[in-house]
Amino acid sequence: MLKHPKNLTNLTNLKDDDAVLQPLYGRRALTEPIPKYKLPENEMAVRTAYELIHDELMLDGNARLNLATFVTTWMEPEAEQLMAESFSKNMIDKDEYPQTAMIEERCINMVARLFHAPEEGQAIGASAIGSSEAIMLAGMALKWKWRQRRERQGKSSDRPNMVMGANVQVVWEKFCRYWEVEPRYVPMQRGHYTITPEGVVDLIDENTIGVVAILGTTFTGEFEPVEQIHEALMKRNAETGWEIPLHVDAASGGFVAPFLDPDLKWDFRLPLVKSTNVSGHKYGLVYPGVCWVVWRDEAELPRELIFHVNYLGGDMPTFTLNFSRPGNQVVAQYYNFLRLGRRLYAHHASDARHGDVSFRRDWQTRTVRIGQRWQCDSRVRIRDERPHTLHGVRSIGKTTRTRLAGARLYHAARCRGHRRVARLHSRRFQPRHGGHVPGRYS
Repeated sequence: MLKHPKNLTNLTNLKDDDAVLQPLYGRRALTEPIPKYKLPENEMAVRTAYELIHDELMLDGNARLNLATFVTTWMEPEAEQLMAESFSKNMIDKDEYPQTAMIEERCINMVARLFHAPEEGQAIGASAIGSSEAIMLAGMALKWKWRQRRERQGKSSDRPNMVMGANVQVVWEKFCRYWEVEPRYVPMQRGHYTITPEGVVDLIDENTIGVVAILGTTFTGEFEPVEQIHEALMKRNAETGWEIPLHVDAASGGFVAPFLDPDLKWDFRLPLVKSTNVSGHKYGLVYPGVCWVVWRDEAELPRELIFHVNYLGGDMPTFTLNFSRPGNQVVAQYYNFLRLGRRLYAHHASDARHGDVSFRRDWQTRTVRIGQRWQCDSRVRIRDERPHTLHGVRSIGKTTRTRLAGARLYHAARCRGHRRVARLHSRRFQPRHGGHVPGRYS
């Protein structure tokens, strides 16, 4: 998190070097120091302002080498041009920009059909700025639907819980804390970093608003056994009369599985899968800032969560945690859908998997020692032989200068109340508890 310097309210307490920028340029406009933390008194020439900021940003890492945040770092020039042309279009103002709104609707339809939304139903969805927002929206829908069921039964709705693996992305913990839902974590076991049907069934009860399964986990990229979890839930629901649904967090795998594993049942082909999210800026191949959340039917999205606003013109239904945002990311996603089609999406996903297989094959030929001894097993993940931390791929950065996230693989004894912290340094890797393996999908 970025923080202001201490004593910022009194800039006289800062050293001169900390309070101002002092670039070494011959340009007259830059002969005087430029304040860092307060507005300068006078204007600056356009080119001067650009070059000053441009040069300062050169101190950042190279985005093309960043594997840590799993986002797209390159798009075709034509896509970038379309994005530049739609930066100024406010997505929320659908009366003023009806064609951009129509493009968003088309994208939602494409995603819903890709995930086999029932033709007899009326799937509904929304765009979001990322999976974090999409997950918040999906989680709210689960909680509201659960509360409606409890109220119809005349039962209390003051102790909701959600069942998920200890390997979930931190946004699920945020959702539970912000919306007062008890998180129940299925613990990870050494050498096995996905949840199991048995682990899920042991934790659910009548107050469970939903179960989360991940298609492409943050730590190892594995697909969790969604179909097996679904069958276990179906059986328990039939025995108890509960109606516990599934949400599939397909942020990473949603644009991989349909093309490489089309027979894998994880989506709306399973009746208990009520909603799913997929990240456009991961394997949707769009620059950061777009995600999609889809419900199998409009009945799964409670009406009281949808707001109608009219102060921008006509009546506009909206379900979002944000309001104003540019339409360029949605336009870029639509460009990719048209430009790539199923064939090229499958080609890109296949290339990614091939790279993963090559990485594993090369890794199996070496032994790395960084405080511990590590090895790669036949199921793709780098795993530990003894303790809990994971350092195996850290040494890659010394030769490739690639940015990898620092992450911890959680075991049963450490699965509650303690989260991993990933840190990057401008010059070298800084994993708090070890390195992170680039995503894989098998």
